[in-house]
Amino acid sequence: MEARIKSPANADVMTAIQGLYRAMYSGGVDPRVLGLVHLRASQINGCSPCVFAGVDSAKKHGETDERLHNVVTWRETPFFSEGERAALALTEAATRIQDGAPGVTDEIWDAAATHFDEKQLSAIILNIALTNFFNRINHTVREQAGKTW
Repeated sequence: MEARIKSPANADVMTAIQGLYRAMYSGGVDPRVLGLVHLRASQINGCSPCVFAGVDSAKKHGETDERLHNVVTWRETPFFSEGERAALALTEAATRIQDGAPGVTDEIWDAAATHFDEKQLSAIILNIALTNFFNRINHTVREQAGKTW
């Protein structure tokens, strides 16, 4: 597979995206949680460049290989806190929007709201949305894994 677009996005788009990232990181959520959320959404969407870059970024924030290798099976492992599990469940529910999918149920929302305040939930939701945004762009333009941003 070969990338369809070689040039970077225009400056106005990049400025807007940087503003969204600043807002997300100012939400008071541990960057490691944001990294897990990004990685899980990217795994679900099969976005190899975002998985690659997400692992690289998570390691820079102190994430361990053991946890990174087990994000895909977070329900069956002892490596994640209850708050992280709630964020991962919210990520999966918000990402798997498809015919017949229940989406974010009250149970999933309530679990997340137990561990995160409204500002933090807003940051997590923004992270999920941005990750899905980039996953779709990368699929469309056939971006390749191996780059970090």
